[in-house]
Amino acid sequence: MLNLDSIFSAGGVLSRFIVGYRPRTQQLQMAQTIADTIANNRILVAEAGTGTGKTFAYLVPALLAGGKVIISTGTKTLQDQIFSRDLPTVRAALKVPVTVALLKGRANYICHYHLEKTLQSQDARFSSRDEVRFLGLIANYASISKHGDKSGLSKIPENAEIWQQVTSTRENCLNSSCPSFKKCFVMEARKKALSADILVVNHHLFFADVMLRDEGLSELLPACNTVIFDEAHQLPETARLFFGESISTGQLLDLARDVKVEALQNAGDFTDLPITIASMEKAARDLRLAITHENTRLPFAAVIRNPDFGKALDILVDKLVVLTGMLKNQAERSEGLENCWQRATDLLNRIKHWNSQVETDKFVRWLEVFSHTLQFNATPLSIAEIFNKQLTASPRAWVFTSATLSIKKNFSHYNDEMGLAMAQSVCWDSPFNFSEQALLYVPPNMPEPSNKLYTDYVVKAAMPVLRASQGRAFFLCTSLRAMQRVYELLLTALKQEQYDFPILLQSQGSRSDMLARFRQTDHAILIGSQSFWEGVDVRGEALSLVVIDKLPFASPDDPVLSARIEKINSEGRNAFMEYQLPRAVINLKQGAGRLIRDENDRGVLMICDPRLTTKSYGKQIWQSLPPMKRTRQLSEVEAFFSITDSA
Repeated sequence: MLNLDSIFSAGGVLSRFIVGYRPRTQQLQMAQTIADTIANNRILVAEAGTGTGKTFAYLVPALLAGGKVIISTGTKTLQDQIFSRDLPTVRAALKVPVTVALLKGRANYICHYHLEKTLQSQDARFSSRDEVRFLGLIANYASISKHGDKSGLSKIPENAEIWQQVTSTRENCLNSSCPSFKKCFVMEARKKALSADILVVNHHLFFADVMLRDEGLSELLPACNTVIFDEAHQLPETARLFFGESISTGQLLDLARDVKVEALQNAGDFTDLPITIASMEKAARDLRLAITHENTRLPFAAVIRNPDFGKALDILVDKLVVLTGMLKNQAERSEGLENCWQRATDLLNRIKHWNSQVETDKFVRWLEVFSHTLQFNATPLSIAEIFNKQLTASPRAWVFTSATLSIKKNFSHYNDEMGLAMAQSVCWDSPFNFSEQALLYVPPNMPEPSNKLYTDYVVKAAMPVLRASQGRAFFLCTSLRAMQRVYELLLTALKQEQYDFPILLQSQGSRSDMLARFRQTDHAILIGSQSFWEGVDVRGEALSLVVIDKLPFASPDDPVLSARIEKINSEGRNAFMEYQLPRAVINLKQGAGRLIRDENDRGVLMICDPRLTTKSYGKQIWQSLPPMKRTRQLSEVEAFFSITDSA
């Protein structure tokens, strides 16, 4: 068994090698527990409060234990940080000869084949000067890059439309039939992944590989001895996504785009094909227009009552049948056309299957409606049994870690949802002195969140706190509508009171751009929704106040949540206490965790929701938060900031 005292102790390996490293008892205990878990092929669920140093706590035993280790993260940002910063640091400190690799989803790598196709037809496909300029940058980058990861091109926005034209998807990849197969960036990344001792992936890629293996297709990730999930609180949502089924009209539009290119270059004499493509493309757009709602989720039962939707779906299926038949006849003319035929056949079968399924108590059918597309979904109500099969498939160690997995140090909600009945569950508190560093403020006289003017009351209550903090705040909202309303009200209120606090709104740029602006702008107030509740690290005085508009209970109108609630209650259990409340607590802990990121940070957490004090479950919620001092007096908040500013 590994003894890690000499590594994590004062004067130990990490202290000698890493400037500013401070050993913590919690970190050593966590590392030792993970080492034992790996040695005995066990399952560990580990909650580690902010500042514990959980990344080093799992990297050290992972590098020393031998064997193959997969580290899976919730975000590409953390994935890059671990691979580019943390792993090299720990490997150098320990002087261990392990090989490491980074693997992302194929959409993150430039595809030589699709890049070449796009270059050949750029005049016909692009009207934006920016897109044409971006295309030139990508072509030059692809010719000199060793890895083809689009993150290496910071000059091009991550959400630029051009990326869709120069990357591949699982559907449109030609695999070994591709003329550029030998120099494929994706295949090169996979080769390195297969041979590496330590592989860093993200949750989406991990579960995509699980599904490929279950379908008997080639294995994307290598067989390994240990799997470590960081940001493990995100796993239930990700697992549900991949263990279910989904088809988007966006995939049909992508298919239409690719068929146009292939037809132009390889079937130009077949004049009926462009007409059929346009007909199917129009049917896909008309299906979206048959739903008047936008950015919402609808259960199948509600959608099927809409006669316009049913008619539009029938038309789409008919048009897709015709297109599939034409592509079959033209498939032999190029690898690209054959791929398009296979994709069309697959999409047609999946849409028919979704429309004809008989729902059971194991899954629910629903639609997600976006601005220009919609997505058909069939989602399992429980992933415990499905995921448990992965745990027992072969002997290996599993580590699930996050700052937010328990409710008052009780892990039953998370373990039940993930099927981790045999797991050891341990909690290490944050080493920060929250009773001195932070204050929890719940304003008095707030109406219930159901009040139509609730957001107005929130801003009114927050204004004196923002004055006391001199801005320097995150204003976290539970919905995009509330976020927009807060923005409008704050603009007016600050102008009236002549406070020059810059206001940044989530929709004004990417998350990384918004964070950079926030850090660089004095007295800024950043208003955001779900994107800023987690995975955001702002240290120092720039962030001294976090305002949360209300407790983050998921909307019961969500089709999957509604079906899950109905199932739990039908079994004689209490869905609110067993499922809705624990989910809200974990989400709230994530939002609250934005405030204190360093042992020198000080700040106020303002939760405006009166249910924290008026409901019987409120005590359970605030007892799950870090042990801050609590108050309902504005004067104590003002005094807290007065002391902070004079320190």
